[in-house]
Amino acid sequence: MSARIRKAVRTRGHIPNEQAAIKCVSMAIVSLDPASQGRQGWTQRWKAALDAFDFTFDGRLSATRR
Repeated sequence: MSARIRKAVRTRGHIPNEQAAIKCVSMAIVSLDPASQGRQGWTQRWKAALDAFDFTFDGRLSATRR
């Protein structure tokens, strides 16, 4: 994540004030998760892997999520 923020700031070049810097960083963060789903999007993408781990390790993962 920090690499993406550094790249966004570097390609922007000159940032005139603090408000512009905050906007540049926040737009870089939003571009990392364009659907703004946060943890929900993460679990949807990893659902198959989480289910496989849960099955392999006898429900130890689901016990910690409750």
